[in-house]
Amino acid sequence: MIWDIFLNVVCPFMGTIAFAVLFSVPSKYFISCGLTGLMGWLAYYFTEPYVSIAIASFFGALVVVLISRILTVRKKCPITIFLVAGIFPLIPGSGVYYTAYYLVTNQLNQAAFKGLESLKIAFAIVIGIVVIVSIPRQFFSIEYWVRKWKRKGEFKND
Repeated sequence: MIWDIFLNVVCPFMGTIAFAVLFSVPSKYFISCGLTGLMGWLAYYFTEPYVSIAIASFFGALVVVLISRILTVRKKCPITIFLVAGIFPLIPGSGVYYTAYYLVTNQLNQAAFKGLESLKIAFAIVIGIVVIVSIPRQFFSIEYWVRKWKRKGEFKND
């Protein structure tokens, strides 16, 4: 039990930081990248027992992109810094590997199953990214909500 919790917290965090290093992300963003990947993985991990793997990947991608958008506004940097590194724990790498393996070993039914499953996961991740990226940047800024709240309060006093 403890080992399972350890692996599901430390591995996505460290793996995301490793990809951040690989993509030459500035070191001041390493912890933020690690937390982004960790939160996306935890969203996937906790929803996967209740829904399909593709839907769980969709929710994980939503969390990754949402946190990436928030960090982008807060830290004033490009979204790709957090998004590219943070999405890696959700990528269906083993599914693609096994698809190729089953194709090479002439197990076409297994290859089709794994390939379709990997494709569904990839599309779910893309849809999760599109949903959050389509929200205007200003919605992730605290100043926007403070101004909106103050304007709303002005109308109530009239």
